[in-house]
Amino acid sequence: MPESRSIELKLESKIDSVDAAELIVQGLAREAGFSSDDIDHLGMAVRESMVNAVTHGNGYNKDKSVHFSVRVGGGTLEISIRDEGEGFDPGGVPDPTAPENLLKASGRGLLLMNALVDEFQVGPAEPCGTRVRLVKSRSGRESEIKEDN
Repeated sequence: MPESRSIELKLESKIDSVDAAELIVQGLAREAGFSSDDIDHLGMAVRESMVNAVTHGNGYNKDKSVHFSVRVGGGTLEISIRDEGEGFDPGGVPDPTAPENLLKASGRGLLLMNALVDEFQVGPAEPCGTRVRLVKSRSGRESEIKEDN
């Protein structure tokens, strides 16, 4: 297994790109020795971020791309996903745990991604759009929980 590996891709704004990104991340995580739970969590987080980039960010616009990069090394996997949309204020997203939002069919993506990885960032990107950064370590949150017990 290589010590460090990086992949950068410019993906089309279509659902096939979501599947491709998920498979790439899960394959790299498997090669790097991540647990099956961590591999599943990474796949779900990447899928959610990519769906947001394709649908909300780029609006399925075939002239816009999703910029996807993943780096694995030293027991850590870092993913960056950037769309070419207008961007949004993450602070303006309604709290999905508020009573008035509990029965809504959508609106939990940011909460979900944050719960599935060790580090989660979302914000404006240069030159445009929104950038999501996901980081997961092999030791991650599960080890922290075990150490507390």
